[in-house]
Amino acid sequence: MENKFSQINKKIILLGLFFFCFSIYHSQNYVQTVKGKVNDKATSIGLPGVIVKLKGDTSKQIVTTTDEKGFYKLINVPVGRKSFIFSLISYQTVPATDIIVSSGKITSLDIEMEESLITMEEVVVTAEDSKDIVTDMQSVNMKSFNIEETERYPGSRQDPARMAQNFAGVQGTNDSRNDIVVRGNSPAGLLWRMEEVDIPNPSHFAITGSAGGPASIINNKYLANSEFYTGAFPANYGNALGGVFDLKMRNGNNEKHERTVQLGILGTELALEGPLSKKSGASYLLTYRYSTLALFSAVGIKINFGTSAIPQYQDGAFRFNFPTKRFGVFSLSGIGGLSNIAIVLSNQNTRPKELYGDLTRDQYFGTDMGVAMFNHVCSLNSRTLMKTTLGYSSQYIASNHYLILRDKNYIANPILPHVLNYTQYESKATASWFIKNKINSKNSFKVGFFANEFHVNYFDQVKVNSLYDTIPNAINQKPWKNRLNTTADFILFQPYINFVHKFNDKWSTNFGVFFQYLTLNNRYTIEPRASLRYQFKNNQTLSLAYGMHSQMQPIYAYFAATDSVVNNGVVTYNQNRDAVNKNMDFTKSQHVVLGYDLQVNRNFRIKAETYYQYLWNIPVYAIPSGISLINRGATFTRFFPVYNMQNTGTGYNYGLELTLEKLFSKHYFFMYSASLYDSKYTGSNGVTYNTDFNGNYMMNLLAGLEYVIGKKKKNSINLSTKFTYGGGKRYSPANIAASNAIMDVVPDESKINSLQFAAYNRLDLRIAYKINAKHSAYEIAFDLINLLGTKNILALSYSPDPANINANPLVNNYQLGFLPLFYVKVDF
Repeated sequence: MENKFSQINKKIILLGLFFFCFSIYHSQNYVQTVKGKVNDKATSIGLPGVIVKLKGDTSKQIVTTTDEKGFYKLINVPVGRKSFIFSLISYQTVPATDIIVSSGKITSLDIEMEESLITMEEVVVTAEDSKDIVTDMQSVNMKSFNIEETERYPGSRQDPARMAQNFAGVQGTNDSRNDIVVRGNSPAGLLWRMEEVDIPNPSHFAITGSAGGPASIINNKYLANSEFYTGAFPANYGNALGGVFDLKMRNGNNEKHERTVQLGILGTELALEGPLSKKSGASYLLTYRYSTLALFSAVGIKINFGTSAIPQYQDGAFRFNFPTKRFGVFSLSGIGGLSNIAIVLSNQNTRPKELYGDLTRDQYFGTDMGVAMFNHVCSLNSRTLMKTTLGYSSQYIASNHYLILRDKNYIANPILPHVLNYTQYESKATASWFIKNKINSKNSFKVGFFANEFHVNYFDQVKVNSLYDTIPNAINQKPWKNRLNTTADFILFQPYINFVHKFNDKWSTNFGVFFQYLTLNNRYTIEPRASLRYQFKNNQTLSLAYGMHSQMQPIYAYFAATDSVVNNGVVTYNQNRDAVNKNMDFTKSQHVVLGYDLQVNRNFRIKAETYYQYLWNIPVYAIPSGISLINRGATFTRFFPVYNMQNTGTGYNYGLELTLEKLFSKHYFFMYSASLYDSKYTGSNGVTYNTDFNGNYMMNLLAGLEYVIGKKKKNSINLSTKFTYGGGKRYSPANIAASNAIMDVVPDESKINSLQFAAYNRLDLRIAYKINAKHSAYEIAFDLINLLGTKNILALSYSPDPANINANPLVNNYQLGFLPLFYVKVDF
């Protein structure tokens, strides 16, 4: 198998060398079109009359102005990395740097401009553009990113979630999942939003109650510039404690039909886009991706991604956009994914090494996820925009486990008792609406709501077995224990208002209120938000942000049947398997962030933030215990409480973050991000522990070089690297007797998370070569993950030795070793 894989790699390398030689001798002077829309930042309404020009254009010919709706088109732009300047009287000039223009596809570039409070002199097209233009400072806690960043950063695998792990304040020390751990919060505290709809976990092989997974359903080929918040976010976001990932979908090209084909280790992809009507500007965008691992397996090539199984998955997306002359813009969008895997370990005669599954079971697991959104956007007048969205999403998860009983020679008994069976279905119908209005150049507001109607259908049954249950037929005769068996409907209603006031061009404030009401148990919360920004110099900004945030518990947790019920300190058996946790309240937090932003020059930026977050109303056991829901959401297992829970737990996170970022210029870029933090919680026993996510420190160093080559300098070769170093995973000494009793790791509650694995470190390398042909573009890229093959420990796993059942049943579960990835992409 390895020889076949090596032969494929050799063929790809030879193909890359062919492209390289071909491009050097046959490059031509290729150009492309750059088009997009310029909007007012406060209202999102198109701005007419904006001057758009190519920076450094000595001919002074590549320039245009936006039309009455804010659209523009620059033609004959040379291919390569380019910068553009957007200017308009009474608005702050906006530079757009490091924009990749290729011959294969028209480049789409949308820009927002902010009105200035200072009367500006008229900007003329022939003005000097070589002066140092300072980019607009980003909001506190917010990072805007584009598609190219998901490809540029080594190890990101073209996944927006893994790309975000490079940012300060985000922990990325788990190779098996793309969880986004923000400032010590559980990754389940992240809100995913797309086109004004809060969407389910957009991951293949997702577990209920989590927000990440092994592979993303999100495909960067349909994303527009999007936003990532790391806490104290504005009042139009809610039901989240850690952060927000607000994804935007781009429209398809409304002038020309374009195609992208990509073949790589992680998937075979096809993207189609083009006009539905050139007269009206209607367009379509379609993408589809199928797991290449399954294709390789079909021809006998096996690639190890931490599991002996072959993960099979596919996903797709669509967007249809219909602008009208009088009634605004209508769009229909959607994404979805299917995945399944069969982890069969009973056919192995040695102790298995499995990153994703339970080492004592054969496991069959499948997930489906989909969301569709219908949007209508219209301008009520020159200062007011209204958007209405109807959405529907669903998520289905099913799994079956069969217990493996082995003899002293590690041979599995052919009878595999069925010990776990569950299906979990969640659907949600969403109506969202907002109005944005700019009262004047100093004041603007946004008011709106989200109305979410949930429908859930849960079934879960399990058989609990000990190490000493060794007779298959006896296990089969055991009764099932029902943990979930319910159908329910309820509503989460979320109105909000957000107000922005600019005192002058130096001082501005943003404040608002977010409200949540849950009909499931009639719980509600009122959450004030506020931020203050002071740009005391043209290139320096101080910011202060505060937010109260709350989040409902994982939905299944409200309906899970506990083994016991605690009432006034008296513990009784839950004979009727009642759902006694339905009245759990929102978990709440107060978050304060102080930030400093220094734009040293137009390409180099320093940003520092310090924060403190206090959490309360965290569900903990109603008996003295260190078990808390604050630690859930980052593994492939679900938490089922033994006792009923109460909202008396607390926690805190505080830290310091630093980012040094050099944008791409003079052939190179780099980014250094570092975080020092502490994350603790207190259980119902009054003891304070480390959270599961308290690594204490995190650092990423990324750097890259890019040079244009070929006779006409229209092709490029890119070399980039990333080094990650962070605190090791927290873990607890195990209670061996209790672990043997249920055949799973049970922590010693007196020492929860008192231990820590060795520091995580990983070196990644990315090599990419791009070719611009006359009407097409080609790219071949290699992503070498964990180049040095560092052995990082992820967790302890329960894997007893059948030859010596009295030996320690726990083993270290290691993360991925060296993983070579590649893809070949063609745009035409």
